Amino acid sequence: MTKHIVQLPTPDGSLLLRELNHRIKNELASAIYAVSAKAVQSDSVAVKAALLDVVDLLHQCADVHRALRMPDQGRLADAARYLQQLCFSITKYRLDRLAIRVLFSADDLRLEGERCWKLGLIVSELLTNVARHAQFDARHPELRVELMVAGSVVKCRVSDNGSAPESIRRGRGLAIIGELASSLGGRVHTSCAADGSFFLITFPLTEAEQRAAGATHVVLKRRKMRRPQRLQASRAEDPVAG
Repeated sequence: MTKHIVQLPTPDGSLLLRELNHRIKNELASAIYAVSAKAVQSDSVAVKAALLDVVDLLHQCADVHRALRMPDQGRLADAARYLQQLCFSITKYRLDRLAIRVLFSADDLRLEGERCWKLGLIVSELLTNVARHAQFDARHPELRVELMVAGSVVKCRVSDNGSAPESIRRGRGLAIIGELASSLGGRVHTSCAADGSFFLITFPLTEAEQRAAGATHVVLKRRKMRRPQRLQASRAEDPVAG
């Protein structure tokens, strides 16, 4: 008897990531459907309102997940637009409820899809840390996200005017951020003080990214934003304007 051995292709990281994203998207959709159904079935006005609030929160969580998708790896991604949409989604999901004002500014920049996504993961983790741990006391909470290009180096700065307990300043999240920055060929500079904190991620452009920059601009010019934009949930009809 002849035996036929069929060797299945080994899934690459991109395929596994797409599968994971697909699963998360489906699970969120299922949760939204289930809670919505319970809201419809409830005879209590208070319960119905509470469940619909949960549905809104799940929709906002899904928006953040969607904003964090990896851009097409076959072409360079607009990093400024990607980060702006991500910041808007996180603001609507987490920061607005905490009355944290978010200001965003960015230079024109195109990054390879996976590198743009990794930068998004770093920014997402930093914004989440502010929402979870920052203590603003009597100050009006404010957070800034700035994306800058200096020659062939990208600088992304996330700063706030709050303080954080010493115990969480060197946690697992910061270790992950360091690893992501290292995978971009860069590093993380940090400063945590009583009156505010900042994280500066720096990494070099690849040759492809430099060629793209040179093809469109002799010198990378600052995107036409006269002042940092405040991200507000009321702008849901145009989350990536500007």
